Order: sequence, then C-alpha cells, then structure tokens
Amino acid sequence: MGGARAVVFDVGHVLYDWDPRYLYEKLIDDPVRLDWFLAHVVTRDWHFQHDEGRAFADTSAELIAAFPDEADLIRQWGPRFGETIPGPLPGMPEIVAALDAARVPLYAITNFSAEFWAPFRRQEAALFDRFRDILVSGEARLAKPDPAIFDLAIRRFGVDPGAALFIDDRADNVAAAEAAGFIGHLFEGAEGLRAQLAELGLVQPA
Repeated sequence: MGGARAVVFDVGHVLYDWDPRYLYEKLIDDPVRLDWFLAHVVTRDWHFQHDEGRAFADTSAELIAAFPDEADLIRQWGPRFGETIPGPLPGMPEIVAALDAARVPLYAITNFSAEFWAPFRRQEAALFDRFRDILVSGEARLAKPDPAIFDLAIRRFGVDPGAALFIDDRADNVAAAEAAGFIGHLFEGAEGLRAQLAELGLVQPA
C-alpha cells in the first residue's frame, strides 16, 4: 500500500475518548440506575440527532416530555457535554504532532454537534490548530456514513481521496470512505495506526 499524502481523522474514539458515562457517573450514584438512564434516556441514538444538526434545546424538550422525572439530569447534557470527553486517547497527540512536523496535510470528518463542537474546538486548539480543515456533521447537516459527507469532504478539502488515509473506529464509516475512494484504516489503537502510517512513509517507525 502506498501513495498516501494526506490524513483524514475521525475525532471521537480516535483522537479523543468519549462516553456519556463519564458525566453521569458523577450525577447518579446507583450503578443499576446509571445503566438504565444511559440505555433508555440519554441514548446514543438520541444524541445522534445533535450530530445531524438538531439543537439541544429541541431534543432535550422532547426527551423531558417523554421522561419528566429525569428532567434535571437531561438538562445537564448540554452545559456539561465537555465532561463526556475526558481527554485524548493515548499516543494520538504524538501521532498528530509527528504528521504535522512532517508537513502531512491533516483533516478531520467528525460526527459532532455544531453547538457542542465550538467550545470543544476552542479548548483543544493546541491539537486542532494543526489541521487544515475539519468537517463537522452538525454544521453540514450530513453525518457519517452517508456518502454525501465524503463527497463534500473531497470537494471542500481539495484532496485526491486515493492519496488520503481515512481513519475511523467504525467499520461502516471506513467502508463508506473506501467506497468514496479513500484509503481506509479501522482504528483499534495508536500502535496499529502508527504502524500503517510508517508503512505509508508518513511517519518514522516506532
């Protein structure tokens, strides 16, 4: 495999850890109730609406109507969303820095709420300032694995997908990227990613 000249990252579960449990374990002491709340109230399917462009004010109002006894906990999601992201995954800031130092063009396509992205982007400027462009699903109102978001990325980034490595932790997203012409990498950790980047000649071997 060869020919990659640019790298396109996913953000959640690739660059940064993310799990609503990090927030709600601070707010719900009972582990059984915590599991129920995450499985039935603030579910990932519910949150995916934010990634598709819906406003938290609207989604939370609907959820509170369905679970009025959970209103106070539901309301915490918006102002405390940053607490669902405890930090970067091990080894990933170093990989980004190594690619940037090698002058490899860096991009990202992330399923992320537009309103939650803005404060997170500011907070993590040291890492994201290394990127030339980041396509946020909530801003584009397109989300992975929709082929349209990859078509938009190709046009907006101005990259040849056949010369760009796309990295994601979800197989369906990787498959959609490969169908759009990207070189795909299913992320399972920094060590495996660095090995492929070295094979492609983009970083030095570990």
